[in-house]
Formats: sequence, structure tokens, C-alpha cells
Amino acid sequence: ASDLENGARAPLASWQALQAAMSAYAADAYLLNARAVVSRLFWGNFDTENFPEARRWCAEGRRRFEKSVLFRQCSLYLMMTKGGMVSAGAEVMELEGPETLAQEQIARIALDQKERDLGVAQKLFEGGSTSESNLTNARSARDAAQAELNRAQAAADRLRLKAPFGGVVDTVSVELGEWVQTGVPVATILSLDPILVKAEVSEVDLSAVAVGSTAKVRLVNGTEMDGTIRLVAREASAQTRTFPVEIALPNPRMSLPSGMTAEVSLYAQPVRAVVVPRSIITLSDKGELGLRIVGADNLAQFAAVQIIDDTEAGLVVTGVPEGVRIVTAGQDLVRDGEAVEVVPGVGQ
Repeated sequence: ASDLENGARAPLASWQALQAAMSAYAADAYLLNARAVVSRLFWGNFDTENFPEARRWCAEGRRRFEKSVLFRQCSLYLMMTKGGMVSAGAEVMELEGPETLAQEQIARIALDQKERDLGVAQKLFEGGSTSESNLTNARSARDAAQAELNRAQAAADRLRLKAPFGGVVDTVSVELGEWVQTGVPVATILSLDPILVKAEVSEVDLSAVAVGSTAKVRLVNGTEMDGTIRLVAREASAQTRTFPVEIALPNPRMSLPSGMTAEVSLYAQPVRAVVVPRSIITLSDKGELGLRIVGADNLAQFAAVQIIDDTEAGLVVTGVPEGVRIVTAGQDLVRDGEAVEVVPGVGQ
């Protein structure tokens, strides 16, 4: 049982051995070697990658054997497996450093001694048996001991690798007991909630996109979700001259994996627009893109327009004055100021 307590794995002879351990624990959960049985059940399920059962027996071991080294560390083993969940700030790995840990303990003992010395000095000063200088020296010694403990704790904390954010363990690059160099990656953690969708917009559309606005994201499986724009880059890509945009999608169940393809629709501020056939677009004498329109006086005019979208139904354009009729046939046969007779069913 002591080897199991120190985290050494007792190899299972077969699946039947794991079943036998489960049966023994079910028959008598308080048998003399219950700790070893629970340990065997944890490692058996862990080694066979039955992680839900491994988590169950890890929790059972922590509940029953609080002082057990294994059952204090089994959560760490589970977190650092592919697909395991890690919370922000959780300890994911501990490096060996007995000298550093010993220095931390020595500094804590020294601080306790200086706290007691300060208490004695305070009582002596209040009773008139010592000078204020001695009391000040005792306070300074206590503060120096506290600073030394802080330094030792900072050094010890560097031995404990903590997750900078919560997420899913994607890869584990080292094995338990393996020697690693400083700076070597030990694991890759993916933060998938929210998951980011990266897209790019042209410089023409950049002014219509704002941080905090809504975007619709359509995944390759047909699922549509609403996200929030959280970043609009202010520098264009050197290769494409487009501007990167990031959209945050809620992903509380981690159902959306990283690397999927998606189609993004960005919503700009609403503007007055009209859908017109492509064939009626014409050019002014100055080369401007526009339409021929007819006002209430039945005189032809040219209206410069801006194309904001190209759909199956036609071009979506802005710039058409309100209350006018658009010439849909013969637009190139009239000039500005010419009187026009509107034929019902042909022009409007």
C-alpha cells in the first residue's frame, strides 16, 4: 500500500483484476486494504483511459484518505491527460526542488521566531523594561524575516506550474518523471469558451464594422450562431490588404473544436437602400456609377449610387432620393432635364 500511496502504479494483470478490485470494494468498502484497492481502481481506469471512472475513484480516495499523497495528486494526473479540463490557476505540474522547499520552511520558522520576539519586546516596552529602540529593532527583524519568507515562497512557487487560463488539455509533451530543460513546453491548453472566429474585411467595409456589434457565424455543419465582434485590427494585412476581425462565440459545453471553417456575416448600421437589376446601372458624363430617375415633374435626372451588396435578386444600392421613380428601360436614351412619359408596367 505504501508504494501506491507514493503514486507508483501497480500494474493490473488483466481486466479481470480490475473487476475483482471493484467487487471487493463493493462488498466491503471498509476492508483493511481499502486504500490500496481504491488506488488500484483509480490507476486501472486511468491506464485504460476510462477517465470518468478514474475521476470517480480519485474523488472517493480524496474523501476517505485526505492525507494520502496519491489522492492529493490524482486530480493533477487527470487534468494533464489529453482532453482533460483545467481551471485557471490550477497546478498542472510540480518540479523537483527540495532545497528550495527547505528554504521556504526555514524562512517560515524564522518568521515565527521573530514574531514571538516582537511580542516579548512589545510587552517589555509596555512594562518599561526595555527601550523604544529595542522595540523598533524587533519590528525591523520581523519585517526582514517576512521579506525573506516572501522571497522563499516566490522561489517555491516557480516550481509549481499553474494554468494561465482555464481550458482543455490538447497535448501533453512530457511524461511523469521525465527530465526537461527550462523553457520546454510541457502541455498545450486550449481556451474554447468563448471560441474565436477569425475573419478579414476589406478596407471599403472597415468603417461599417465596430467592436461590440453582432455577427452571424455559420459553421460547416449548418449551425448558425450569433457572436460579438471583440477586435477590429487597425493595420491591414501586408499580403491581402484586408483587416483582421475577431468574433467571440459562446461555447460553454466545449462542443465547438478549434480549427473549424465558418462563414461570417457582419452587420453594419442600417441604411436606406434599394435592390435594382444589374442591367439598369449606367454612367454619368463624369464616369460616376448611378441610375436614371424621374421626379414628380417627370423630368429625367441622374442619381449617383453606391453598391453595398450583390445578391441573386440584384444589386443593393444606396443614394437613390426618396419619392422618385427609377428608369428600368431606356435609361441610356434620355439625358438630364428631358421630359419623360412614364409607361405603366414598363417604367416606375
